[in-house]
Amino acid sequence: MKPQAIGPVMIDIEAHSLSALDKEKIAHPNTGALILFARNYDNPRQVADLIKQIRAARNGDFLIAVDQEGGRVQRFQNGFTRLPAAAYYADKPELAEAAGWLMASELLTVDVDFSFAPVLDVDCGVSEIIGNRSFSQDAKLAGELAGAFRQGMRAAGMAATGKHFPGHGAVALDSHLTLPVDERDLETIRQQDLLPFKQLIAQGLEAIMPAHVAYPQVDRYPAGFSSFWLQNILRGELGFDGAIFSDDLSMEGAASIGDFTERAGLAQQAGCDMLLVCNNSAAAEQVLDKLPISQNSKREQRLQAMRGKCLLDKDALAKNEKWQTVSKQISEFYESHA
Repeated sequence: MKPQAIGPVMIDIEAHSLSALDKEKIAHPNTGALILFARNYDNPRQVADLIKQIRAARNGDFLIAVDQEGGRVQRFQNGFTRLPAAAYYADKPELAEAAGWLMASELLTVDVDFSFAPVLDVDCGVSEIIGNRSFSQDAKLAGELAGAFRQGMRAAGMAATGKHFPGHGAVALDSHLTLPVDERDLETIRQQDLLPFKQLIAQGLEAIMPAHVAYPQVDRYPAGFSSFWLQNILRGELGFDGAIFSDDLSMEGAASIGDFTERAGLAQQAGCDMLLVCNNSAAAEQVLDKLPISQNSKREQRLQAMRGKCLLDKDALAKNEKWQTVSKQISEFYESHA
């Protein structure tokens, strides 16, 4: 049987093991990736076994992702080094690259392809959902620290995903619960929020996730559904040619677009290569079944670049002097800021 191509939909699962329905959804031709959450994790051995089950359910290439930024967004904790929130690296900038390497190296040993990191939002002091997930309130410093973190990820063998384009840091509301509205004009956003994206794109950033935020002075649609933001600005003005991952289409910030099929269709039409449908099994099934099945060699090429390259297996990493040193440094740094 011919191996399946990487499809355009990223799904999730409920538990520590796969149900028959999970296996059916993983095998669907529209599926291309799966994101793991804290509910799927107990320890490194368990999650490595789970990932083997996931890959065995798919005839072809498949991407496994997780949110492992650090701070309050670290899904795998027991058996992994605890990472500080991004904002704290400003106190010790030399640790940013080391932390990116450490995070990526540990995930790759359990066969996770990539973490949705780093956050490139510039914190404006109003967003609780971003807050210390941002590297800085200064756009230049945010870009420098995020760039170092990404460089560490790359050295370990992992592609990076900058989020949340064009910037989620200037709105107070949480897009998981509602649609935040940013009333600033395009030039203001260019002069601040776009700077870290521009900097990392120039360095070869592999992927970007747009925000479920509306910018009515710029376009009628939230960024992840806007061809103006994704095609004119991101691909055209900034020259980005990597993968675009939608934010979760089941979030309330996407509800204004329509039902789940309409959300998926508009996000794909705007330019998203991979559509995330998480924490709503019925919605994922609807999108998988109703989204037209199509081949897109450019999309598949971009997504293939997200495959992880494990340079050190679990035993070798544990014996590695760099890992021992960096894990101790980051653990102590985390404890000092906890």
